[in-house]
Amino acid sequence: MAKLRLHWLERLILRTLIEKSRPMEYGEVAIAISKDEGAVAKASLWLKEKGLIEVKETSIKMAKLGPTGIEYLKIGLPERRLVNVLKNAEGCMSVSELEKEQILQGELAVAIMWAKKKGWITIKDRDGFKVIEIVGEVPEVTAEEKLLGWLGRGELRVDALPPELLDACLELSGRPGVVELYEERKYTMAPSELIRNIPLEELELERPLITRLTPDLLITGKWRDFELSPFDIHAPTKPVFVAKRHPLTTLIKLIKDVFIELGFEEIKGPLVELAFWNFDALFQPQDHPAREMHDTFYLAYPNVGRLPEKLVEPVRQSHEFGGNTGSKGWRYKWSEQEARKLVLRTHTTATTIRHLAYHNEPPIKVFSVDRIYRNEKVDWKHLAEFHQVEGIIMDKKATFRELMGLIKEFCSRIGLKEIIFRPSYFPYTEPSAEVIVYIPEKREWLELFGMGIFRPEVTVPLGVRYPVLAWGGGLERLAMALFKLDDIRTLYVNDLNWIRSMARVYVDIKSGRL
Repeated sequence: MAKLRLHWLERLILRTLIEKSRPMEYGEVAIAISKDEGAVAKASLWLKEKGLIEVKETSIKMAKLGPTGIEYLKIGLPERRLVNVLKNAEGCMSVSELEKEQILQGELAVAIMWAKKKGWITIKDRDGFKVIEIVGEVPEVTAEEKLLGWLGRGELRVDALPPELLDACLELSGRPGVVELYEERKYTMAPSELIRNIPLEELELERPLITRLTPDLLITGKWRDFELSPFDIHAPTKPVFVAKRHPLTTLIKLIKDVFIELGFEEIKGPLVELAFWNFDALFQPQDHPAREMHDTFYLAYPNVGRLPEKLVEPVRQSHEFGGNTGSKGWRYKWSEQEARKLVLRTHTTATTIRHLAYHNEPPIKVFSVDRIYRNEKVDWKHLAEFHQVEGIIMDKKATFRELMGLIKEFCSRIGLKEIIFRPSYFPYTEPSAEVIVYIPEKREWLELFGMGIFRPEVTVPLGVRYPVLAWGGGLERLAMALFKLDDIRTLYVNDLNWIRSMARVYVDIKSGRL
């Protein structure tokens, strides 16, 4: 037979099995070769695949102390404590007196039952009282107490117990929490016929074995005197789930990266916003259905905030008769009280318009990716709390064509190549359009963003004199398309299997492979 090509651990195990000439459990082999049992178990799989050993699995019943058993090991079984109390009282006490004994508190009935069953005591009526009296011979140590002592040193195999202790084990396992029985799987290995006739010299290590190179071994050259343990880089291992971003967080980071690459600056705004910024500054009338409580979350306390005084009059005029915007406005009586109400912002445009009010000189290129809230019934495509992506450009010569080109570039950088624009209507932009993108994997078109140029009724009251290009939409809708989801709630239920399956989402989207 040609010389075997074996791992050093395989050689050690085979030598041990041949020398012992009997099947051995993994634990026995581990002790014999001074290695970890887990390493022995892994090496046994290699040897079994090579047909050099046979592995047998057996189920063994084990016994260990339960929480009550651990306590009994310290203070004694209830029946033993009972007879000790009786001996100190000359062998007889009434039940009422025994109930006062601290050492028997809560277990007197159990103690009486077991002591009577073992024939140690009897119960008598005396002068109208129940009395307990020792009548039998009480052994100094019972089988049950002996078993508790053994188990106090560690778990035991039930089939290895002597007959008297086996009966005690079965009896104590019937008492709640005293002795617990459980099944333990044991694995034994034995050399196969293929290896029985191989000389032990074939299994010797040619040189002392090392598993890692140290600087000292390399500097001195002593590594040449040792045999290096080979490593199989293709060997199966348990999966390791390292910490990583949630797919939605990854997508947010990607979108922010794209905005930064395109020269935008990120802006932030408060989650609780004035209705003034959320609606009025965007030329949304105060009787618009979206401002009803069934669409918007209003705060109960505090319920109003302070308006920006310099902008109140221009916005009021814009709503009532158009102001100096060239519009006729909405022709109604605008209410400051309505504008002072506090809401959970329903779109990040509230943040955008607030920024424009205090930064009204071009050029401006800003974006926002943040949370918004709407009073929606949660279902497969609606959430009450979600994210919105939004960007604006304000410049002297900004045009709608420039906005279309920017949207195409933005979508291309997140892997969406096929784009069309469809004319549409939005309350605070004119002209307006919808951005429709094609999702190849789903073979369908998706309405992704709304876009347009802010109306004069929005910009003029804020002191903005130049065109403002704007676009935005729901992030979760985009995520559903990119992640091929049929239910938007998947993004928030924390399904670990799905989250781990999306480990490469950032790389795939950046490379345009959806």
